[in-house]
Amino acid sequence: MIRIAVSAFALAFGAPALSSQAAAQQTQTIEGIITIVNDQPISYSDVRERASLLLLTLGAQRPSQEQIAQITDQALDELIDEKLQIQESAEYEIEVSEQEINAAVADMARQSGMDRETLLGVLRESGVDPQSLQEQMRAEIAWRQIMGGLYGSRIRISSNQIDERLKRLETNAQKTQYRLGEIFLYTANEQEKQQALNGAETILEQLRNGAPFEVAAQRFSSAPTSAAGGDMGYVSLADVDPDVAEAVRGMNEPGYSDPIEVENGVYIVAYRGKQDPSETVTVADLIRLSVENGSEDDLMAATAAADGCEDIQEIAGNDPNLTATDLSDVRLNDLGAEGRNMVESTEIGAATDVFAMGGSIGVMYVCSRDESGSSLPSRDEIEDQLFARQLNMISQRELRDLRREATIIHRDPSAQGENSTPPAGATPGNAGGS
Repeated sequence: MIRIAVSAFALAFGAPALSSQAAAQQTQTIEGIITIVNDQPISYSDVRERASLLLLTLGAQRPSQEQIAQITDQALDELIDEKLQIQESAEYEIEVSEQEINAAVADMARQSGMDRETLLGVLRESGVDPQSLQEQMRAEIAWRQIMGGLYGSRIRISSNQIDERLKRLETNAQKTQYRLGEIFLYTANEQEKQQALNGAETILEQLRNGAPFEVAAQRFSSAPTSAAGGDMGYVSLADVDPDVAEAVRGMNEPGYSDPIEVENGVYIVAYRGKQDPSETVTVADLIRLSVENGSEDDLMAATAAADGCEDIQEIAGNDPNLTATDLSDVRLNDLGAEGRNMVESTEIGAATDVFAMGGSIGVMYVCSRDESGSSLPSRDEIEDQLFARQLNMISQRELRDLRREATIIHRDPSAQGENSTPPAGATPGNAGGS
């Protein structure tokens, strides 16, 4: 990781205006090259755009200079990884279509209760070039295709692995379980550890100011749970790192832990509550139906045309204005008092009253409700979880190997001049310059 001078990003984040001469020098620095990855450059503008995107993702309001410096570290790291992923995709002749990128952006928009064009408009209004997000999606899609193609058919989940997982879950059901979320910042050495601690403090400050944990986990976490917004579900403390377990034992109210330093990284844990074995659990299978345009008339027309859970999936599949999302094995206690009462008072196969959600509106179809409290996943669900975890671990290992083998040169325009040659003696995987 490289520490970027905060002054290089002053204009982007509303710092005091510079003199005309200083501003001209600043512009030259911003537009210069900061890093070269296997002969492909990353400019100050690239890093500035990505840092702006990350700060917008966190919902940061007038970030401090220290926060900007820490986020720009993360931005540069992301861009280096993306260069390596795109370079690798070229080796395998993988091309990502514009339709795939647009679909990925549209999915992100739906998670935020917006459509694609609204999301792109929000980015532009915030001074963020949508191209930065689109290029990130391109790299992510290409990398998933490479990993799936190379290793997807090689991963075998045995019946014994599933049996062991089920046995552990059954044992844990007899213990106090904690509903947790995680953000894990991986570090390869002690120097990165300190930078990860600084970065964790920045993320934590934004979370405590209202930034959505799920989005932060998706953007920053190296854990396999990142794709699920950091959600670990209900776990016993025997299944987490001992340092994490110690921190969780000291938490009695929903909230976030301070950064937790472990051997190979730093955790931030979201504590959402706990459940003792004696407590009764009600679990439901739900389908959330929402309308993209926020029209209650359109939503009511869809529910009037549907005869239960099976019909609503088909109706939503034929109408781009509708989105039907399966929510399996949802513990009603996790929905909060209002949501729990809504689901409990709705007949099986029927829809709840209309409720607001992320800038739109929706209803919840109640497909099943298990009053016994049994919530163990099926064997197929466990197999999918184990497969995804193994593929994620392989993916992270492959990306770390690419970094070690790459020639990554960090340039220092302030010391050498923008058009200077890279520092002599830069070696693959090491940073030249500061």
